[in-house]
This record gives sequence, structure tokens and C-alpha cells, in this order.
Amino acid sequence: MQEQYRTVARAGVHETEVNRSRFLCALAPAATEQEAQEFVARIRKEHPTAGHNCFAYVIGADASVQRASDDGEPGGTAGVPMLQMLMRREVRYAVAVVTRYYGGVKLGAGGLIRAYGGAVGEALDTLGTITRQRFRLATVTVDHQRAGKLENDLRATGRSVHDVRYAEAVTIEIGIPDADIEDFRAWLADATAGSATFELGGEAYGDVRAE
Repeated sequence: MQEQYRTVARAGVHETEVNRSRFLCALAPAATEQEAQEFVARIRKEHPTAGHNCFAYVIGADASVQRASDDGEPGGTAGVPMLQMLMRREVRYAVAVVTRYYGGVKLGAGGLIRAYGGAVGEALDTLGTITRQRFRLATVTVDHQRAGKLENDLRATGRSVHDVRYAEAVTIEIGIPDADIEDFRAWLADATAGSATFELGGEAYGDVRAE
């Protein structure tokens, strides 16, 4: 797995105008290719009278799935520059649809490339991106007496607390970078006088910062 990747902070639409043509870039995070395709279909349904609904999406932290469509624009002038912008910004698990309403002035191949790629770049700037870091999921089990203080200490030290469950004992699910595991074991033993247990699970990604 990749150590980290960047994705769209939130779904939204950003509009630009180039020589009287309107370019509406709808941008959204997408966990799967199917999710990306459903988003494209939804935007096309919202703009049935538009001249073009071009799209690009990148799925996978390693960008294993990349798709783009010019939707009737001259080959390579719309979907490809949109995809290139996503890749240049290192954006993953994201889909972009640029809807064009023709304004009566032809832009030429170079103008189209700049307009479509630029629409995606401006939308990314407006909506923002977040970086997601690879974590190991881990479960800490502790008695009720120490649970409240331990949870507070975990949050205070910036640990990613995913879930807290109360039963005979209290289990706290956290996310922790691989490099921190041994230091965390020592910290946990010290914080709970050796009374807590620590069990590693699978891998996941968690948000670490917004940009």
C-alpha cells in the first residue's frame, strides 16, 4: 500500500468562463470506479442540454485505475488534460466532470486543453484537498477504571481514535503508523501500568491534514 495519497476534501462545483463558454467542474471523492461512474451519470442527467460532459477519474492510492472521456470534443482536448491535472496534483480516489455550455466562440485545440485542465485545477483550489496517511488498525483493551483517562490521553496526543466500546472491559480502536508501533507499546504500558492489552489489526487510511 502507498504510505499516503491526496484526495478531494469535499464534493462541489466550480464555474469558469472562457470566451463566453461556461465550464462547470463538478468534483467529488470516489472510493470505487462504480462510484465514479455513477457520479458522471448523475452530472450528465443534471445537464442534458449541455454541449459536452467530459470526465476524468483516478481510483486507487497507486492510481491503478485512470479513465477519461472527451464526450464529443476533439480527441485529447478535454478528458486527457483533466486527467493530467488530477495526476499532476497527485489526487487519487476522485472524479471530475466538466460540463461545457458553448458560448459561440471556438477555442481551438490549445484553448480547449487549457480550459478543461484549468477548470479542474481551479475546482481543486476552491474545494481543497486532504492528505490521507496509511495506518495500522489496533485495538487497546483496558479496564473501566483507566478507560476514560486513556481515551483522553490518546486524543490529546493526536492519536486517531476510531471507536470505543464498553463491555466487561473497554476496547478502543485506534489508527497508528507502522513506524510508531513499538513506541506506542511502551507508552501504553507506562500509561496503564501494564494493565492494557494491545492487538494489531489490518491496514486503513486516515485523514492527516487539509490543504
